[in-house]
Amino acid sequence: MKKKIILSFILIGSMLVSSLCYANSELPKVRAKGAVLIEQESGRVLYEKNGYEPLAMASTTKIMTCILAIEKGNLLDVVTISKRASSAPPVKLHLKVGEKQRLGDLLYALMLQSDNDAAVAVAEHIAGSVEAFCEQMTEKAKEIGAEHTSFKTPNGLDAEGHYASAYDMTLIGAYALKNPEFVKIITTATIQIPTIPTEGSHTYGLQNKNRFFYSYEGANGIKTGFTNKAGHCFVGAAYKNDMQLIGAALGSGWGKAGKTQKYTDVINMMNYGFKYYKKYTLVEPQRNIAKVAIEKALIESLSLDCDETIILPLTEVEKANVYIKKVVPTQLVAPVHKRDIIGEVQVICEGVTLAKVPLLASEEVPKATLLDYIKKWIKGND
Repeated sequence: MKKKIILSFILIGSMLVSSLCYANSELPKVRAKGAVLIEQESGRVLYEKNGYEPLAMASTTKIMTCILAIEKGNLLDVVTISKRASSAPPVKLHLKVGEKQRLGDLLYALMLQSDNDAAVAVAEHIAGSVEAFCEQMTEKAKEIGAEHTSFKTPNGLDAEGHYASAYDMTLIGAYALKNPEFVKIITTATIQIPTIPTEGSHTYGLQNKNRFFYSYEGANGIKTGFTNKAGHCFVGAAYKNDMQLIGAALGSGWGKAGKTQKYTDVINMMNYGFKYYKKYTLVEPQRNIAKVAIEKALIESLSLDCDETIILPLTEVEKANVYIKKVVPTQLVAPVHKRDIIGEVQVICEGVTLAKVPLLASEEVPKATLLDYIKKWIKGND
């Protein structure tokens, strides 16, 4: 929850600021119903098209299934396949009722081949039921800031009330990419399971079906998806030029054309982001960055400190127009506690606040008593 609070505090302009550079650069061609490109570290939106509308998201759902299983489960646990898991519709691994597989191995099947039976087996193992697991998925989405997301299936199959926005899918992808185990899974090209001999298991050869992973320079994920309702969807990630970008395209089309278009949409956004944006350090930690007058205290002014860093991706035009603003009250009244938030440093471009971090009281300032003033007067007249 703490990470969510920090993110929302620092990046108050993420839904607006991408429009600042649009007039000064060539927009990517994107056919998806909803699409968003963000930079991971800052969370800044670099491009969006209908990015905040809840849409069906197909098997990109499995990003949340995987990261939640990693966080809540033991990857060495042995999972026994239920009838419900075995009967999941294709795409599937064709797991048999009573078959046993390690949880970690099922996550490879989940993410490399999008196997729906593996998703159900994972959900039941972690939460006891598919329904309980989906509740946990939705709760986790809200925790990381994905406010327009609701999970009803762990595999992304169409269901009433199962949806996410493209923006939310980039947030979920960005969050998952911070986990080394998740990255290890999604960047595996081929693997055979079980990876550890497991009694009661069958052997399967798995191959990563994500074409973007093989074809785009710097690609490091993440997940494709398709259902009749959602159309072809893709959440992709790539790291270049010291930037980790995550792009989501929901509803890129149907049929063979849509299958290719989902990659094209994300590639076009990626090319746009890497071409026009560069990361800049705009604010760094600094002591005594500002002062504010204070009443009813033995000192006349209080120094303020900045403890945080602001690093943002900016276009050249934005960089030329960005400025730093310190916002502090004209006066304080004691008492003030050390580390109290007194003001903030804002990064502003063309009237839009791109990011902000707090300014903190550098010391404890108690309220002065009459005796304190008398002592100060005596000392001053010695």
